[in-house]
Amino acid sequence: MKQLITLISALGILVACAEKKEQATTHSNSLSSEEKIDSTHIKNFFNTALTQGKSYEWLRDLTQNIGGRLSGSPEAEKAVVWGEKLMKEVGLDSVWLQPVMVPHWVRGEKEVANYTVNGVKKDVPVCALGFSIATPAKGITSEVIEVKSVEEAEKRGNELKDKIVFFNGAFDNTLINTFEAYGGCVGQRFSGARVCGKYGAKGVIVRSMTNGIDDYPHTGSMGYGDIPKNEYIPAAAISSRAAENLSKDLKENPNLKFYFKQSCETLPDAPSFNVVGEIKGSENPDKIMVVGGHLDSWDLGEGAHDDGTGIVHSLEVAYLFKKNNIQPKNTLRIVFFMNEENGLRGAKEYARLAKLNNENHIGGLESDSGGHTPRGFSIDANEKNTLLVKSWNKLLAPYGLHDLTTGGSGADVGPLKDDHVTLVGYRPDSQRYFDYHHTETDTFDKVNKRELEMGSASMASLIYLMDKYLYTKEPIKP
Repeated sequence: MKQLITLISALGILVACAEKKEQATTHSNSLSSEEKIDSTHIKNFFNTALTQGKSYEWLRDLTQNIGGRLSGSPEAEKAVVWGEKLMKEVGLDSVWLQPVMVPHWVRGEKEVANYTVNGVKKDVPVCALGFSIATPAKGITSEVIEVKSVEEAEKRGNELKDKIVFFNGAFDNTLINTFEAYGGCVGQRFSGARVCGKYGAKGVIVRSMTNGIDDYPHTGSMGYGDIPKNEYIPAAAISSRAAENLSKDLKENPNLKFYFKQSCETLPDAPSFNVVGEIKGSENPDKIMVVGGHLDSWDLGEGAHDDGTGIVHSLEVAYLFKKNNIQPKNTLRIVFFMNEENGLRGAKEYARLAKLNNENHIGGLESDSGGHTPRGFSIDANEKNTLLVKSWNKLLAPYGLHDLTTGGSGADVGPLKDDHVTLVGYRPDSQRYFDYHHTETDTFDKVNKRELEMGSASMASLIYLMDKYLYTKEPIKP
């Protein structure tokens, strides 16, 4: 009986192998002669990344030896030096620093929050939101009003005076793309204090932007808009589990008082840099394709997924081109943008200088969605070039890159948007991203080496196709 089972298992394996071989043959036969050349180059990118890749060790160095890199900080300054040195080591044709003044917000002492229910004091994991003002030195204490959105806070404006407003709008976990869920409730983080300040609220606490339930508060930017400074109120995030517990306790004890204290402040703008390097195009050196991520990160963790992975992805595109002796026709420019997290100053300055210098950008690719398993790309381009990118599906799908979708690219390449510029965002699997986003757990150990390397190869493959075909052939309808 055991021999029969072994024989059946062996036959099953043989059949599976035969089916895979047949699928590969069928795929190969469906490609034109030119596409077969492209397929070979793409395969070489993946082979090189998975056997000779540098991204993982580069990321280890950035996160372990520098850590979190908030704009204006000494760590951000070290990251600029690190980035310039690494680009030169990879052998780019030219490397330079592009000056930019950036915001300089500092967190100060570790934040504290708690409340008491039935004589029991409950400590709350909390962190200040970027650009928030500090509380008074002794902190603030007040009754709490719970709302689920900025719109609800506006409607209840006459109830907010002298209260701490608790924004408890959770992710919609029925949305498969977690970035959509994030977009659906991040407004309360960014605008909550602006709205509540004008109604005389004492402060704002916001449920962390995550689809999970954990004990880690997620920081992120907020803004006061154009309200007068005397209406500024402190804003902080509390962990998702703390938000669940506070909501429950408020139902049973509606008059409970919440306390929090933070000592953050905004200092004068600080000098910093975008780090820029390029490989000159062999045929069209005046046409530029940008590949980039953001060098800055929040200060709580090591900035691994956000956006250390994007930085090493981008540079490894150039490394993979050089390693495979592929000279781009158009100039390939790698940019480590500064200040994506709390200002986009680097992206705006890059775009300003590009316009000032009459540079001809034809494409841009950004990695700022983490280092998880590759899934595809989002496309922000005119109809012709959107169809062109989508027509590469049969070349990219064998590597898991099935999702070539219309809409969006990235915050840092976004200012380059023009009807003649094809902007693309790298899109890995999003399910785990918001477990770590803007928290102390965004650390090197959360990044899988193979997934990271697959991302670099995915981006190199797309840039290869953009470099070869953009503006040179009519799109094939997918």
